[in-house]
Amino acid sequence: MQTYAVGDIHGQRALLEQAHELIAADRAANGEADAPVVHVGDVVDRGPDSRGSIAFLMQGQAAGAPWLVLKGNHDRMFEGFLADPWQRDPGLRAELSWLHPRLGGPQTLESYGLRKPADRPVDQVHAEALAAVPLAHRDWLAGLPLYHLRGQALFVHAGIRPGVDLAAQREHDLLWIRADFLEDTRDHGALVVHGHTAIDAARHHGNRLNIDSSAGYGGPVSAVVIEGRAAWILTPAGRVPLLP
Repeated sequence: MQTYAVGDIHGQRALLEQAHELIAADRAANGEADAPVVHVGDVVDRGPDSRGSIAFLMQGQAAGAPWLVLKGNHDRMFEGFLADPWQRDPGLRAELSWLHPRLGGPQTLESYGLRKPADRPVDQVHAEALAAVPLAHRDWLAGLPLYHLRGQALFVHAGIRPGVDLAAQREHDLLWIRADFLEDTRDHGALVVHGHTAIDAARHHGNRLNIDSSAGYGGPVSAVVIEGRAAWILTPAGRVPLLP
């Protein structure tokens, strides 16, 4: 059973398209045209074209491509700001908000045409955002699933709470967890394919596979293919094994 996966995008539409070009080349070389592509979330924030990244994914899905997009914590923060600009995602430190430049919310709003959203009154920015962000984009964000289980691989944005059944996992953990998951070496019953924690390059840890290659900080958007629990990073030269 073959599944493709794409790491955190963070508004880097050009890099997202490059990742899909690598997937298309691998499909042509290795068959399984119907193998799904699972994007592990954080479509938005930090990069220059969050709007274009959402539009690219929506257009592919509308055309019938077997693409799934999971919800990341940044996607939820964007969705939450549009619903209530004063709400604070429980995963954020008290001194931060989605409009803080460190989080990348301003860049997302700029991709929708807003000017200097971090430097103006929140109510004004919110009103402009509601007018600028298409309802179809808001509905799409609201409908993103939290995880996808296929064969021996579980796809999720941040990770899981070790030792907790999948049906009992909390949304907060699926979108935000770090140390309690990253430092746990137990087998989770499936290879957990995740992003959220930025690293230099995709890395296989045996029980989990981190594919957040720091697109939000100048790195690439990784594309991988998983068969069973084996994984390969896709490159212009073809597949390169990712070994635990």
